[in-house]
Amino acid sequence: MAGGGLVATADVSRIEAPVTMKAYLMCAFASFGGIFFGYDSGYISGVMAMNYFINLYTGIPVPPPGASDAVNNAFTLPAWKKSLITSILSAGTFFGALIAGDLADWFGRRTTIILGCFIFIVGVILQTASTALGLLVAGRLIAGFGTCPKSHQKKVRGAIVSGYQFCITIGILLASCVDYGTQNRMNTGSYRIPIAIQMLWAIILAIGLFLLPESPRYYVKKGNLAKAAHVLTRLRGEPEGSEYIQQELAEIVANHEYEISVIPGGGYIGSWLNCFRGGLWKPSSNLRRTILGTSLQMMQQWTGINFIFYFGTTFFKELGTISNPFLIGLITTLVNVCSTPLSFWIIERFGRRTILIWGALGMLICEFIVGIVGVTAAAPSRHNSSAVSAQIAFICIYIFFFATTWGPGEIFPLPIRSRGVALSTASNWLWNCIIAVITPYMVGTDPGEANLGSRVFFVWGSLCTACFVYAYILIPETKGLSLEQVDRMLEETTPRNSAKWVPHSTFAAEMGMTDKGTLAPEVIEKVTHGTDAEHAETSVV
Repeated sequence: MAGGGLVATADVSRIEAPVTMKAYLMCAFASFGGIFFGYDSGYISGVMAMNYFINLYTGIPVPPPGASDAVNNAFTLPAWKKSLITSILSAGTFFGALIAGDLADWFGRRTTIILGCFIFIVGVILQTASTALGLLVAGRLIAGFGTCPKSHQKKVRGAIVSGYQFCITIGILLASCVDYGTQNRMNTGSYRIPIAIQMLWAIILAIGLFLLPESPRYYVKKGNLAKAAHVLTRLRGEPEGSEYIQQELAEIVANHEYEISVIPGGGYIGSWLNCFRGGLWKPSSNLRRTILGTSLQMMQQWTGINFIFYFGTTFFKELGTISNPFLIGLITTLVNVCSTPLSFWIIERFGRRTILIWGALGMLICEFIVGIVGVTAAAPSRHNSSAVSAQIAFICIYIFFFATTWGPGEIFPLPIRSRGVALSTASNWLWNCIIAVITPYMVGTDPGEANLGSRVFFVWGSLCTACFVYAYILIPETKGLSLEQVDRMLEETTPRNSAKWVPHSTFAAEMGMTDKGTLAPEVIEKVTHGTDAEHAETSVV
């Protein structure tokens, strides 16, 4: 150190600040919100198959032991009630995701998620108090508004995506365990206990978020570089003003200023319109990134995974030869949980593009096998236990492929990141809602319903084939790249050649914030001593 200045490393093509255990723990805790979605997916599947719940919401008497198949088949929620109960939360979350994007811009993601926790708790209270369809649906709609989008952090981005997915699987498993324990209760506790437990997750998350900082990119956008440097210091475990902190903050600031200069603001409406600017045939355009982000979420729903987690228990019950469909549902969630940790290593080792392609291939093969077995072996007799066992086995393999491969990434430049993530998350919940609405009618047996049964897996297999082609043609490889480097990569290469792309410069260097491998003096001064919060807005934005 000379004269209070710090010299950066000569190679500025990559910024490799150390990632501390604290950063991993903080990011892992931030992923805890995945339990919200996972627990809901798991508990509603079991609740809709509980005898007391079906009797309460339909008025149909519980079949006595030894009842005929016709009587047992008639004892179920009608397709329209399954559709409404399951899909209404996703409908609420669709709008909540769009609103949360604005709130995250104005108040920060942490504050937005805390607010979402309280809204979610109100919805859960209404669901718990319900004894009829109206209040249950209202509660699920309100709870949907409380589900907020999450962000991913630099360098550990792939692991955080996996961590969020792992929390979803934990939520599903916990719900299955609770459903398994309350399934035989012949009182309101059978469904109220699984519903009410959701409040615990919201309380834990809301309290824990007070220990987490906002994203450094949020503070850069707000012009508060002192706060941004402080957050990076906490995440990296480096002292204030270290070369790593200087480099990383300079890169974030330079990228932000570059994108502000090339993407017009235009006020509130303009900020949404920015997501759709640029040509369709320009790989780095905002329009292309928005389409890619939203379509990837759509494709994830097209894999059919939520058919298993939303309607798996009722589907297994209708196969006829399974004595305890709740136990099979529990087994499938265990497969999901045990498989997901592999994605931590697989994503970092092979990259997202590769695993999306191979994951889609594995899923489509399993789904077609389940469908083929269903129509050739299981169809002639509902008591063909060998065929049903084979179907369950390949469903578990299919879940393994999904859990270890499919999950979204973040590809939006800073000025539209909140809007882009909001649109992508809204796309996820929109298609989640669509799948939840139509699936009961696809497998329902009442007049006017498709009565596909196991043949529904031909639909999921065909959609997974589309996912395979989509991943091969359109998904770029972002392994090992910062969000800023992803921006540059999209401008310079195609998705099929993206794995070979190597970063050759940084935005900090191109914006004149570095000089021959040394941080410019004004950047060192700004990072080392911070920017006064009162003047920060005019110094950057």
